[in-house]
Amino acid sequence: MIIVRADSAFFSHKVVAACRRHKARFSLAVAQRKKVRGLVATIAEDAWRPIKYPKAIWDKDEGRWISDAEVAEVEYTAFTGKAKKYRTTARLLVRRVRRLNDAHISDVQGELFKAYRFHTVFTDSPYELVEAEKCHRAHAIVEQVFADLEDSAPAHLPSGKFTANAAWLTLATVAHNLTRALGILASAFHAKARTGAIRRQLLTIPARLAGGARTLTFHLPQRWPWQAEFTALWAVIGCRLRT
Repeated sequence: MIIVRADSAFFSHKVVAACRRHKARFSLAVAQRKKVRGLVATIAEDAWRPIKYPKAIWDKDEGRWISDAEVAEVEYTAFTGKAKKYRTTARLLVRRVRRLNDAHISDVQGELFKAYRFHTVFTDSPYELVEAEKCHRAHAIVEQVFADLEDSAPAHLPSGKFTANAAWLTLATVAHNLTRALGILASAFHAKARTGAIRRQLLTIPARLAGGARTLTFHLPQRWPWQAEFTALWAVIGCRLRT
């Protein structure tokens, strides 16, 4: 099953129509316009379900996640201003997160009312509510990968020919994946580092390579901060290294 996930910039009748035409599911963020806000306001308070949210804390005494994140859903018909063939009725998933703006409120006074931030997603996902919302939220991770990839060769395309640029992008993607693999093998720090940092610290190294007696020797600078990680990487991939 293919699910097309995107932010509100891609929320259009043409995107949804293309998904339906190619038998793909869609999960698109929706801007907080008046119609959407009004629909969210109709959701009953007992319809909200708590979710395990990033950086949530498990409270053993209460037996629940303390994250102030909840989800609910309601039926929504989109693109009513377009031609009838484009009108689409599907699920509107709503995630609300408590605003952390009560630091100035005293314990005696308490808060007058709870304030939330709302995030809405229009989807025809077959998953149940919590899983469908989690599936959509995963696209943010992909965006970080794209940003990391664009920090290298895909920052520019070298040719006016489509085929040449396609080959460039393919090679850049392979190089990106290999660089990430090297980072994971090198250390816990490099496993989470951007590929730019991995290139600077483990690939573009200030070393002189010398050969002799069927042995390659890297002459590394003294007090080089990444020597241990560099040496560990070579050991993991099965190469003997003399420094």
